[in-house]
Amino acid sequence: MIRVLVVDDHAIVRQGLRRILEEAAGVSFGGEAANGVEALKMMRTEKWDVVLLDISMPEKNGIDTLKQIMDGNKAARVLILSMYPEDQYAVRLMKAGASGYLTKETAPEQLIEAIRTVVVGKKYISRTLAELLLLECGSDSGKSLHALLSNREYQVLRLIGSGKKVSEVAETLSLSVKTVSTYRTHILEKMKLRNNAELTYYVMQNGLKEQ
Repeated sequence: MIRVLVVDDHAIVRQGLRRILEEAAGVSFGGEAANGVEALKMMRTEKWDVVLLDISMPEKNGIDTLKQIMDGNKAARVLILSMYPEDQYAVRLMKAGASGYLTKETAPEQLIEAIRTVVVGKKYISRTLAELLLLECGSDSGKSLHALLSNREYQVLRLIGSGKKVSEVAETLSLSVKTVSTYRTHILEKMKLRNNAELTYYVMQNGLKEQ
């Protein structure tokens, strides 16, 4: 029986996933967590075959949670299930150690297939993700400017570009204002942008605005 931990901050999503998992042969809904802090605590005390992990959550988001999971156990099977399209986060999270990436529009049968794929140590890669990975491996000229950023810088880019003040970004990511300001400086330098207006324009033009 494949034991799955569901990590998502919306109770209705967790309930829906529970029904899907319980109806699938050989798959068990083992438990649930509403954020990364709860998930990490549960992973320290219990064994899970697969973790279904959301990205956007309070207290500790999925990106930071994935990093800590992989730092503690490189063999962990973490399947990202997110509202964000694959072109916004999938490549980054796969490179960070995720076993697969699915959007919440995914059909239940595809989700179960992905779980069964990653539990045996394989990567679950959709056609869209495969194309993105091929592009990532191609020439630098085909990459977007935000591909130059670290995962944390990318988070800051999206939040500032979505209209949040530095202080609000700091609160969202549990960082100091000084640290966020430093990240902002690095972003502008790497992407050759001059100010927040250009940064915001880039975010809007590339569909990176936080929802």
